[in-house]
Amino acid sequence: MTIAPVSERFAVAPQLRPEDLPALAEAGYRTLICNRPDGEESCQPDAAEMAAAAETAGIAFHHIPVSGGEFPAAAIEAFGRVRSEAEGKVLAYCRTGTRSITLDALANFDRLGSDTLIERARKAGYDLSALRSRLGG
Repeated sequence: MTIAPVSERFAVAPQLRPEDLPALAEAGYRTLICNRPDGEESCQPDAAEMAAAAETAGIAFHHIPVSGGEFPAAAIEAFGRVRSEAEGKVLAYCRTGTRSITLDALANFDRLGSDTLIERARKAGYDLSALRSRLGG
């Protein structure tokens, strides 16, 4: 399991497995966001399986799937709402973590400038520079 911290209360990760969740709870994560649609790959656990594992681990689970490089306004709004209502640390995941960090930057929960959002993503191992115009310049 690889976790890329983005801020003190937020991190992203590539695909997680149900057996990863107890360690996440122990590390202080209280909210988990899945940004993968079910069935994207045959070997991925579906959202229901992950939700059940999260509940067992005491972690709130949210499924906000996006695909095809599209980030609809409803998904961005839902992501921002989860971030604003979450208690404790939040971890979002998808196949590689890119969709999750992109949704976080577009939702801009922390109300940061585009340079800061891009730099935070870079430090976490993701390049969001192509989104500069969508992030406010």
